Amino acid sequence: MPIDWIFGLIGGLLIGLAGAVYLLGNGRIMGASGIIGGLVDGTARGAWAERGAFLAALVAVPAVLQFGIPVVTGAASAPVLLITAGLCVGIGTRIANGCTSGHGVCGISRFSLRGIVATLIYIGAGVVTVVVLRLMMGGM
Repeated sequence: MPIDWIFGLIGGLLIGLAGAVYLLGNGRIMGASGIIGGLVDGTARGAWAERGAFLAALVAVPAVLQFGIPVVTGAASAPVLLITAGLCVGIGTRIANGCTSGHGVCGISRFSLRGIVATLIYIGAGVVTVVVLRLMMGGM
């Protein structure tokens, strides 16, 4: 029996726990795009160490874990696709004024109407994209 769902469950629990700790610890929402955006545009001058540590952990933890649990398969064979997808996600999160961790995890858990609406929109857009791509590419 595949156990991939366990990785998703554990990951979701860890993201939720991290969001709660971040909110309770310093009173700010753990939205990755806002944290990174504040470093890039310079608005996080007072919190650069905290944001830098968050960004370093965001990269370091999966890098360390990949040696124990090979989770990602096939994605490394398409670096151009990964870079393009990453840029599209980054642009989209800036336009939406938040990302999945900010709107989806932290927004919905706080019953934020903006977070709920944004989450419904990006989940819906993802569903439409998958359906259209499967129709265009013949069952991708």
